[in-house]
Amino acid sequence: MNLVRRYTRWLHTQWPAGHVESLPLASDDGTTNVPGVYVVGDLRGIPLLKFSADGGARAVRHILDDGSFRRSSAERPATNDVLDLVIVGAGVSGMSAALEAKKAGLAFEILEANEPFSTIVNFPKGKPIYTYPKEMTPEGDLQVTADVKEALIDELRDQTLGRGIEPVVAHAERVVRRGKEIEVVLSEGDSLLAQRVILALGRSGNFRKLNVPGENLDKVYNRLHDPKDFCGRAALIVGGGDSALETAIALTQCGSDVTLSYRKNEFARPKPENLEMIRKLSADPRADVAVEEPVSERVTTAAGAFLEEHRQPGTLTLKMETNVREITENKATLEHKDGKTEDLPNEVVFAMIGREAPLEFFRRSRIDIAGEWNAKKLLGFLGFFIFCVALYNWKSGGALGNLFYTKGWFPTSLTSTFANAVANPKTVLGTLVISAAGPAFWYTLAYCILVVVFGIRRIHRRKTPYIKVQTVTLMVIQVFPLFLLPEIILPLLHHNGHLWQPLADALFPIVDYGHGREFWRAYGFVLAWPLNVYNVFTHSPIWWWMVISFIQTFVLIPAAIYFWGKGAYCGWICSCGALAETLGDTHRHKMPHGPRWNRLNMAGQVILLIAALILLLRIYGWVFHSEFAENLFALSKDKYKWIVDVFLAGAVGYGVYFWLSGRFWCRFMCPLAALMHIYARFSRFRILADKKKCISCNICTSVCHQGIDIMNFANKGLPMADPECVRCSACVQGCPTGVLTFGQVDREGREISTDRLAASPVQIKER
Repeated sequence: MNLVRRYTRWLHTQWPAGHVESLPLASDDGTTNVPGVYVVGDLRGIPLLKFSADGGARAVRHILDDGSFRRSSAERPATNDVLDLVIVGAGVSGMSAALEAKKAGLAFEILEANEPFSTIVNFPKGKPIYTYPKEMTPEGDLQVTADVKEALIDELRDQTLGRGIEPVVAHAERVVRRGKEIEVVLSEGDSLLAQRVILALGRSGNFRKLNVPGENLDKVYNRLHDPKDFCGRAALIVGGGDSALETAIALTQCGSDVTLSYRKNEFARPKPENLEMIRKLSADPRADVAVEEPVSERVTTAAGAFLEEHRQPGTLTLKMETNVREITENKATLEHKDGKTEDLPNEVVFAMIGREAPLEFFRRSRIDIAGEWNAKKLLGFLGFFIFCVALYNWKSGGALGNLFYTKGWFPTSLTSTFANAVANPKTVLGTLVISAAGPAFWYTLAYCILVVVFGIRRIHRRKTPYIKVQTVTLMVIQVFPLFLLPEIILPLLHHNGHLWQPLADALFPIVDYGHGREFWRAYGFVLAWPLNVYNVFTHSPIWWWMVISFIQTFVLIPAAIYFWGKGAYCGWICSCGALAETLGDTHRHKMPHGPRWNRLNMAGQVILLIAALILLLRIYGWVFHSEFAENLFALSKDKYKWIVDVFLAGAVGYGVYFWLSGRFWCRFMCPLAALMHIYARFSRFRILADKKKCISCNICTSVCHQGIDIMNFANKGLPMADPECVRCSACVQGCPTGVLTFGQVDREGREISTDRLAASPVQIKER
């Protein structure tokens, strides 16, 4: 067992397994599953002011471009009390939407339960503001340029309140679709009717709880307004993000004796400037962790001014790998990693561990939330899964396939129907008719159509050179070597006498059905062992396929992985990856994350081991002509086909497509992927990260088809070394600040080169 644990850790579990926060599901334009309702701002997953302003303006423009909205607006009687638009939330995104709505002349209301820009108002006094990305200019009239809290508030108020935008003080409870209109139900019992609703709530949910005794004492706070209110007091700060570090810095500079408690052994998410200030103020050498960048001029100046005013700064002590266990009136108890506890004299506690998104609002409004299941979703999944079981049973010659043949319920009897008219195998049409007599033809044809149609949509949706070249490559490989070659080209050459006889005899054995030869084995030119086992698991050795399979699996694929990672095959060649990156492109965020799911990655190693054992059994039978080995092999091959190839790769892999992402089979169970994980441990390929640009938004992790915690590498500035990566480029493309780049490193982790094919829209604009 120790050997298994060491192998598991070496292969995969040594890397982090981050969680993805549950947020309401919304498309790129902000639309949700409730028609007419949009989600914008922070709840889209990017905590950046510029993106919030941009999203609010774009949502209004999307509404204006909606033909149905324009018609109903134009036909509405002047006395009707149905508004064009209701905006819930007067933060940056909501106010940006309000400016755009006013400019368009819409009848709208903007609701706010607290005060305009309340999140920014509640920032600590003098908090530096990071307006990333520097090169971005948001759509709409609301622009952000100030780099300190107070100046930013003045700037935002001038652009909104100063232009006549007047929020209504009200608390929205839920939104309800009422025919063609949407009702916004208020907590006071009133309601508003509108054609469209924009939800710009932000992360205005409840503060996360420590869940310890004493948490409700008056000395416990969740935010710091003015450090001067707590100067000179013994303070405990709990958390490891920017808000926790900024609170610790402000109180230390104000003369407080500060203890910063964090549950992990290093800070990963804070900005470099905050880490540098912690290093300078802390007496603990572990504050040096992950700090490489110099202090910015702005932070240095601000700190100098503060220290000039308060000439006797306090102390800052780090307590890493600790958790709060109890809070009393005059102390706080910390528990260390080894289980020992420590009592700290304490006057004030700041639990800076973030907020929970207001998910209950969205549940009441019946807006879908990422990762959540309901009865409708479960029934849809079960129905589709049953369909996939039936589909792959039919495709693989099971009971359903036989029924289709005998009853003639599907065009698998075209050969007999059109034999006298068009079934001349020397013509393209005749070849098609013969190929169409089997279910594999129709399945593969449908597969190709899906890859091409959704591949084109992917190219239009994600406009980067990398996506274009990768997607076109996947489409070409799927259509030509994986469909036209075995189903049309090779049979046509064979029937017209143009196929070299020694080649045909070596690769495509003679049979008494179809085209007379097993041209389906041509799939083996692309689908390598052990993804495709049937060119190797044969009654007698087909030696050329043995050689081809060996070269593919143990020479070509390892060489490609050494330079370009596992994705050189999974993301650019494999047919499973082709459908996952096209049809599954908009479902990648549904891949489950976390340590438990990461452990399930090892299931593929088990299937790889089974495939290897069956291969050894096959070789033993060939060498020793053992009847027992032959019978056992035949039984094992049949079980492998139905359990692994049909049920797991087919019914399960595609049955969960729209619920658990298109890479479920690829990530957890594919034996070839499992083998490539081993190769990838020796690869030079990495996803490189520019740490100083990382804002810890977690977008890269949330869109990863393979469940990799990419952000954990990015915000430390470390090359991403997890062998699961398939080079899909979703993380690189989705990063709002252009942190990530494909590249290669040497054995010491030093960068060798970066990809020439651009995959980041932000980096393309910067160049």
